[in-house]
Amino acid sequence: MFDVALLSRIQFAFTISYHIIFPTITIGLSAYLVYMEARWLKTGKSVYMEQIRFWQKPFALTFGMGVVSGVVLSYEFGTNFSRFSEIVGPVLSPLLSYEVLTAFFLEAGFLGIMLFGWKRVSPKVHFMATCIVCIGTMISAFWILAANSWMHTPAGYEIVDGQFRPTDWFAVIFNPSFPYRYTHMVLASFISASLLVAGVNAYYLLRRRHIEFARAGFSVAMWVLVILAPLQVVVGDLHGLNVAKHQPVKLAAMEAIWETEQGAGFRVFALPDMTQETNHYEIEIPYAASLILTHKIDGEIAGLDQVPADQRPPVPVVFFSFRIMLALGGLMLLLGMLGAWHRYRGTLYDSVVLHRFALLMIPAGVIATLAGWYVVEVGRQPWLVQGLVRTVDVVSPLPASQVLLTFSLFVTVYSLLFVVYLMFMRKLVMKGPGSAGREPGSQSDAEALPAMLNPAQQEV
Repeated sequence: MFDVALLSRIQFAFTISYHIIFPTITIGLSAYLVYMEARWLKTGKSVYMEQIRFWQKPFALTFGMGVVSGVVLSYEFGTNFSRFSEIVGPVLSPLLSYEVLTAFFLEAGFLGIMLFGWKRVSPKVHFMATCIVCIGTMISAFWILAANSWMHTPAGYEIVDGQFRPTDWFAVIFNPSFPYRYTHMVLASFISASLLVAGVNAYYLLRRRHIEFARAGFSVAMWVLVILAPLQVVVGDLHGLNVAKHQPVKLAAMEAIWETEQGAGFRVFALPDMTQETNHYEIEIPYAASLILTHKIDGEIAGLDQVPADQRPPVPVVFFSFRIMLALGGLMLLLGMLGAWHRYRGTLYDSVVLHRFALLMIPAGVIATLAGWYVVEVGRQPWLVQGLVRTVDVVSPLPASQVLLTFSLFVTVYSLLFVVYLMFMRKLVMKGPGSAGREPGSQSDAEALPAMLNPAQQEV
């Protein structure tokens, strides 16, 4: 009745979609904490300490959710895709082990100092711990993205007795798509966290609560957006060129191009029909796709007809996911530009429209990241390792009913956990920073801090 391969894919897609939410936020928030702690060490102003103490709690909560949800994924490789583990184990297992050895232990070791070491270590040692936690999150993303990118653009291997064996670790790690994918993901994390910070502080500004605290956080978040949102467009463009070169079928699915075209238009909207191999209700901007993806107005884009029908990804999923990501990216760019305009006019902290816009954009970064992830992963199907290993060939021989049961349990438990997570996050935001809210100049600087937390009163 049910296809076990499809069920296993849906289950893995669900669990990894759930997991990716949390690292996306923690990578960006860890960098935000580093910046705020550096500002506090330099100036001694309490508003920066309040930022640290407030955002440490969402960071810790999100970090914990990421660890718990990430453990499941490694087990799913063995339970749902056991043949895959046998074939690519010599290449991917070391990469995932490096992630645990170099990143997880680093994060876990210094996270305790970052969260609980305020009265036990000097401010500079504490700052060092915060920096190491931040570096650990990026190292973790480095290894995960290296492994994932290798599955898209495999390099540095040989096949011996049906098993992939590494021949050049440098080529394995720095495979052709890795630099673009890693940079794109890290920027997405910074932007997602900035949207969260901007939205929460916009909420306080709208409610006229914790004004000094909200101004400090909102200003930094809007700076990040105005700088990184355009940079993400540039990186995304380079990423697209890389996809065109190494995964043209995925690119054709992103644009729903069925036959090779020169001077291809960008489909703003269409209903791709995989049975009839055509699009319905197309709205197209002439030449735009070729111009964007080849940087030539008459550039050629290979169509889906270059491969048999059974080697094409689910085109509608890839097509619409790509447009959701683009649309949200455009809104982020608009928010950053609007923030820059209000900063120029001196109304950054007074614009109700800007603050409501920022509040609405809180989930945009995470949704865009998920949409981008679907473009990448669904666009690779039916291959698990591009052009070499098909997903259906490495699925474990499990009863479909068993996979359906575990999938149902994952949906139930993860949904409950996510509701609890959102409730805690809401409670933290509603409570706000403990001692924030003082107006500038009303004993809010270094002398107001406990001696142990005040770098001006403490020798390191």
